[in-house]
Amino acid sequence: MIDTQALRQKVLDLAIRGKLTEQLPEDGTAEELYAKIQEEKQTLIKEGKIKKEKPLPPIAEDEIPFAVPKNWKWVRIGSVFTLKAGKNIAASLIHDIESEDYCYPCFGGNGLRGYVNQTNVSGLHALIGRQGALCGNINFADGDFYATEHAIVVNEYSEKTDTKWSGLALKTLNLNQYATSVAQPGLAVNKIEKVVMPLPPLAEQKRIVEKIESIFVVLDKIDLLQSEYVNNLSALKTKIIEAGIQGKLTEQLPEDGTAEELFEKIQEERKRQIEIGIIKRVDLLPELVDSEMAFQVPDSWKWFPLGNISYIVRGGSPRPIKQYITADENGVNWIKIGDVEKGGKYIYATEEKIRPEGEKKSRRVYPGDFLLTNSMSFGRPYITKIEGCIHDGWLLIRNLDGFDIDYLYYLLSSQFLFNQFSDKASGSTVTNLNIDKVKSAAIPLPPLAEQKRIVAKLDAVLAILDPRH
Repeated sequence: MIDTQALRQKVLDLAIRGKLTEQLPEDGTAEELYAKIQEEKQTLIKEGKIKKEKPLPPIAEDEIPFAVPKNWKWVRIGSVFTLKAGKNIAASLIHDIESEDYCYPCFGGNGLRGYVNQTNVSGLHALIGRQGALCGNINFADGDFYATEHAIVVNEYSEKTDTKWSGLALKTLNLNQYATSVAQPGLAVNKIEKVVMPLPPLAEQKRIVEKIESIFVVLDKIDLLQSEYVNNLSALKTKIIEAGIQGKLTEQLPEDGTAEELFEKIQEERKRQIEIGIIKRVDLLPELVDSEMAFQVPDSWKWFPLGNISYIVRGGSPRPIKQYITADENGVNWIKIGDVEKGGKYIYATEEKIRPEGEKKSRRVYPGDFLLTNSMSFGRPYITKIEGCIHDGWLLIRNLDGFDIDYLYYLLSSQFLFNQFSDKASGSTVTNLNIDKVKSAAIPLPPLAEQKRIVAKLDAVLAILDPRH
């Protein structure tokens, strides 16, 4: 896959260094453009449209991060734009201006919003995130803004700079690096106005924008094609896995035995683990009827409720959990859903541990156990590689020697089984899976030897389709 985001960043980096376009003598120089900007600035001050500001310090050599063409100029942001911190807007004013005709939010999240009113002044209006998680983020729109205290508003002087170029240049500067704090980052106008940026002649600014836009059009097309490829690949992988768990990828061999024989061995293992106290005794569910079998399987296979061929229990959470969290290395791994990646397969480590006494109110799991999310993003399976305890957002599915571990992962990851979980989880105020819903899921069980051949076939085919598999 092509990393188009990295390519976009590279294009912007070349652009602000003057390496994306040719420099032409007829463009004039940025020094001349800068002088015109300062003339207009003085005119606006005399007309009372902007306030006179303190002069900014000259740019020192050690402030210049890279070389630019000879006809360009390094300038401070505050010398070519006006910057103004937003203010806390009264709720009544927000109500007045927040209408379908004149207003739209142009920077969402963290209370940072810009409101467009009737005047609709053209030119660059940038909102730079001033506080919190959005610190340093930039968003652009045309119009006149009311901005909250969470933003710094940036305006151009008339048409002396190209709006799109200005926006692209500002976005490359990583303004977050000038934040005053790490825990609660914040930007001040007097910090941003001193930041240096390269300024090309106006004609070259326009050529740079045209070049960038033409390249980005191609990258947008690549994004679209790659998205279609990923979607098609995902659908194809789903179909192949479905074929595997339906017995359509492998030959059935007499020497494999039957699923009925395997079921008897599973019950023997269940009885053994009950007798030595590893698991508790549970009642098996009735055999499935024809209407519960989604498709026909080979004669040596058989349909079973998932709970009849595995041991399924829910995790538990000692409460209040904060009293059990510990930094002691001897603590028990506390496995949370946040410790796993979407699309991942294994759980290797945890961020937190709990005190050993918390285990009595939780559920211990061991390497090789399957964990299934049972709420929110429910139905995602993971295999734990570590010992630890799980909270009640997990279901534990313990293999009773009836499954090849990788076959069970393919089965639990299949769209077929996820659809069953979705149907069983729907209708609740909070979508979740409980033990009974998972136990009753209908699954086709092949003989163990054939499970291994199915895994080998799926691994080989999926590796060809997607080398990252």
